[in-house]
Amino acid sequence: MVKAVLDSQFQPMALVVRDFLAAAEKAGAQDIAISIERDNGHISTFKTKIFKDGTGHDDENFKFIERLTKSLLWVRGGWKIVIGGSRVVGEKIKEAYTDTGLRAFDVDFMSTVYERPFEVEVTDFESVPETKENSEPVGRHLDGCRIGFDAGGSDRKVSAVIDGEPVYSEEVVWFPKTNSDPNYHYQGILDAMKTAASHMPRVDAIGVSSAGVYVDNRIMVASLFLKVPKEDFDKKVKNMYIDVAKEIGDVPVVVANDGDVTALAGAMNLEDNGVLGIAMGTSEAGGYVDTNGNITGWLNELAFVPADYCENAMVDEWSGDYGCGVKYFSQDAVIKLAPAAGIELDPDLSPAEKLKVVQKLHADGDKRAAQIYETIGVYFGYAIAYYSLFYDIKHVLILGRVTSGEGGNIILDKANEVLNTDFPELAKTLKLHIPDESSRRVGQSVAAASLPKLH
Repeated sequence: MVKAVLDSQFQPMALVVRDFLAAAEKAGAQDIAISIERDNGHISTFKTKIFKDGTGHDDENFKFIERLTKSLLWVRGGWKIVIGGSRVVGEKIKEAYTDTGLRAFDVDFMSTVYERPFEVEVTDFESVPETKENSEPVGRHLDGCRIGFDAGGSDRKVSAVIDGEPVYSEEVVWFPKTNSDPNYHYQGILDAMKTAASHMPRVDAIGVSSAGVYVDNRIMVASLFLKVPKEDFDKKVKNMYIDVAKEIGDVPVVVANDGDVTALAGAMNLEDNGVLGIAMGTSEAGGYVDTNGNITGWLNELAFVPADYCENAMVDEWSGDYGCGVKYFSQDAVIKLAPAAGIELDPDLSPAEKLKVVQKLHADGDKRAAQIYETIGVYFGYAIAYYSLFYDIKHVLILGRVTSGEGGNIILDKANEVLNTDFPELAKTLKLHIPDESSRRVGQSVAAASLPKLH
């Protein structure tokens, strides 16, 4: 194992899985399956092994399957879990995923996204439904006159794109996260679309890249509308992008998570597929383009996917869970590791300002700051190995403010060292990339514009 220099208690999920399965096999394992169902009957099923029930490993089995279930749920998204192969583990998972259980946050979030009560079913191994995925080609359509809109938390970007070439782009500062009036958001989006439309002879389609969770182009959960009251959200926000498109001229509109659009932009730049994009900023955001070049409709909310098996790991304030990606691949990770590196940060500074202090120290040659990036790189190498259980990955793109400057290269170098040391087979088939800023900017708007297919 490659040591995380500033985190001696780190227990990488990828190694835990490997060691657990080896020990279970040696003792005589039993099969277990975890199945997650989401919208439109899509099902993802993950099969693995545990120690036999009643052999003194019940608590160990539960913790192992609980972490895997949590991971699968936040990678894929869903409103129903089926556990097959162990009644003992299954009943404990069922208890955890209730309104008052260990995973009450997850239950509430998924119920909101999929607009139905959350369920857990316990059955035998043979009765677990098989995987039923139906990803469809999205994006890479460059014909015609298109609008590409990118809704960020601090600025909104829009491009007018004709046959794949941006003919006009603008960035406008706005404050969606602090506004409770949904008309503010609606007007801002509409103004951006109208501005882009004025630079083309017509509008054939609109593609939207936006942080949050989208089902059938509807806004289910999004931090941009944080202050909007629930009643207004349901009435005025859910269909906002669809309503704006109607006002522009009733043209086709496709809305996708910004992480997926980043991965799509990367796939278009690399001219390849199987791309996992990870943004390390305020939180950890993910996006994925599968090996067929499709966006999958999965959640890819990697901020909530466990990275560290250690129960003493830092707890995420929002979800109340420990060891999850948000504290390992974001500005929070930098702040968390600063004391261990011997760097004292002014508590009155904002998280973004604290990150800038560390980046400045690193730029000035401070070796303590370099250790922070080395540790995040070790975290990241093991996380990629763990993510590869759920994704078929050929390329990993990293972006976001944590990766800017030389720190990003250190993260990449350390991650490659982990892969080469502990996962040499994976290292042969997988490449890590940091896209340059300019290609990312243009790429995102063109990728967003390319989302809808013209009939």
